[in-house]
Amino acid sequence: MSESAAQQPQVFGHPRGLMTLFFTEMWERLSYYGMRALLVLFMTDQVMDGGMGLDDRSATAIYGIYTALVYVVALPGGWIADRLLGAQRAVFFGGIIIMSGHFVLAIPSTQAFFIGLLLVIAGTGLLKPNVSAIVGELYPAGDPRRDGGFSIFYMGINVGAFFGPLICGTLGQSDNYGWHWGFAAAGVGMLFGLIQFWLTKHHLGNAGLHPDSSGDPTVDAERRRRGWIAVSVAVTAVVVFVAIAISGGVALDPLAISNQSTKFIVGMAVAFFAFVLIFGKLTGDEKKRTFALIILLMGCAMFWSGFEQAGSSLNLFADRYTQLEFGWLSIPSTWLQSVNSFFIILFAPVFAWLWVALAARNLNPSSPAKFGMGLVLLALGFLVMVAAAAIVADGDKVMPTWLITTYLLHTLGELALSPVGLSVTTKLAPHRYVGQMMGMWFLASALGNLIAGQIAGEFDSENVAAFPDQYLQIAMTVGGAGLIMLFLTKPIKNLMRGVD
Repeated sequence: MSESAAQQPQVFGHPRGLMTLFFTEMWERLSYYGMRALLVLFMTDQVMDGGMGLDDRSATAIYGIYTALVYVVALPGGWIADRLLGAQRAVFFGGIIIMSGHFVLAIPSTQAFFIGLLLVIAGTGLLKPNVSAIVGELYPAGDPRRDGGFSIFYMGINVGAFFGPLICGTLGQSDNYGWHWGFAAAGVGMLFGLIQFWLTKHHLGNAGLHPDSSGDPTVDAERRRRGWIAVSVAVTAVVVFVAIAISGGVALDPLAISNQSTKFIVGMAVAFFAFVLIFGKLTGDEKKRTFALIILLMGCAMFWSGFEQAGSSLNLFADRYTQLEFGWLSIPSTWLQSVNSFFIILFAPVFAWLWVALAARNLNPSSPAKFGMGLVLLALGFLVMVAAAAIVADGDKVMPTWLITTYLLHTLGELALSPVGLSVTTKLAPHRYVGQMMGMWFLASALGNLIAGQIAGEFDSENVAAFPDQYLQIAMTVGGAGLIMLFLTKPIKNLMRGVD
């Protein structure tokens, strides 16, 4: 951490730069979640109404691929910041690319839609991991304010995620405006974030300003030259492929891409862990901890495969089968996408207090137990959907309270599992493989999002009678996995060898 950052003015006992990052991330998440709330609904809407007219399977597969890629590109995005740009420039340029993507999405064209999605993905890869990295650099090593600073920062994430669907959804589902106005509103949100970042970035000092240095200018210059060549080749390859695909030279099947991507990620994870365990020269304890991490990563993928139904199958359920007309009041279905963020803002402080209180009594659940609890809470949410789907199967619409209750249980599951993930990964990973193991965490999350899109595609609007059994199957699968993890908590803890 730089001295100039440490000497910045304080706000609420934290560096002033934290507010710069708070509002940057707030606006970015507003744009991201605002667009995300519209995505599947826009793709499945009729062409005559401004949509793309895709079937549910294709739309949810595209949604799954999109959300998965957002996780995957965080890896090269972090590398580019570390080696070539520095985190501050990566955040700013990433924001410009995200904003451009949202404005391209506002163009009523199929080609523009896919180009816009790719731009948002690329920009998010630059911005998302690096804005968090700068937060950490604002504090000196061992500073007790660091955890509190991240808590404030994450509150900005959820404030943005709360307002995004409300603003973009209202415009996108309005008869007077339409989908593309909602996408444009997301771009305006990112523009506000960029302006705010540019005007206040001096409060960050040197935190994240420069890429990593070896101390030898000649070596650094050569490394950057090679890095930019690699980036140029990769970008050129993507641009050429996209141009060929858009021109019709390559037929792209989103379902096939989703399935093959799933197999590729699973195969890559198996190969990586096999290599590390066989040739990584790990000690006995390191091997045991790696096995524990593999189990937790499987739980992570399973959790997100269910949780990410929020933007796909549950989003369609809200739009098609939920009562949203109440006399003079008509609620856009996208507003329900804000419920998760509202509950996080409400309950995150409660969970933080609860874990501290339990720890003081030596009752704090271990990481495997929290993963198990998260999966069980996710399953309970889908059990609520079993009952709601039964009402819909009888030909009636359900009240929004059914989905709100589901989102409440899913949010509680997220608060139990998600904050533990990155932390326990860094603790369990062998020291020389920490960065690569973090990559595996992001890949597990991406895998969960791909599977989520595939699961959502199984809900056929022509066969509503099958919905209760489908939701029950999801509940039994994730609930069973959660109960197994809770039952195996002690053996997994033994593998973790002192890491909680």
